[in-house]
Amino acid sequence: MTTTEKRTYTVPTRAEVSANNQGMFDNLQKSLGFVPNLYAYFAKNETALGDYLTLQNRKSTLRAKEREVINLVTSQINGCRYCQSAHTALGKMNGFSEEQILEIRKGSAGFDSKLDALAKFTASAVENRGRATEESKDAFFAAGYDEANMIDVIIVVGDKIISNYLHNLTEFDIDFPVAEKI
Repeated sequence: MTTTEKRTYTVPTRAEVSANNQGMFDNLQKSLGFVPNLYAYFAKNETALGDYLTLQNRKSTLRAKEREVINLVTSQINGCRYCQSAHTALGKMNGFSEEQILEIRKGSAGFDSKLDALAKFTASAVENRGRATEESKDAFFAAGYDEANMIDVIIVVGDKIISNYLHNLTEFDIDFPVAEKI
């Protein structure tokens, strides 16, 4: 391969991963109806899929809708088309309209003051590598969030950075309806 050729990355099939990862594929197939390419790609590593699923499924002080706000804002800032698409679908499943999702991806949620503070805090934290502005932190706490919630926000941001970076590096196929570019 010359330096001008782009490397391609493939998503493994169930038959191409370890027995342990095959079991996780089976569980994902049962619960989601398919194995998303992101999860399948993690299975190229013996322990990464299990580790990532444990992180994603941990107990949180945040509601599913709040986690989707964090996922959408972080994925937009990090330019991850896969996660923008996956979380647009998940956002709709959690009750957001298409218009609300586009607004959230831009870093605000004018339709809900608490979610707006969360979106702005998340955007500030991601854009500033954890050094959120005092204004965004003050608004976050004034909206009713506490320090335990702040910790969970950063854990969700970290989860999303992992998947954003993995897809941005590999650009494997997006297996969700592709989100609108903004």
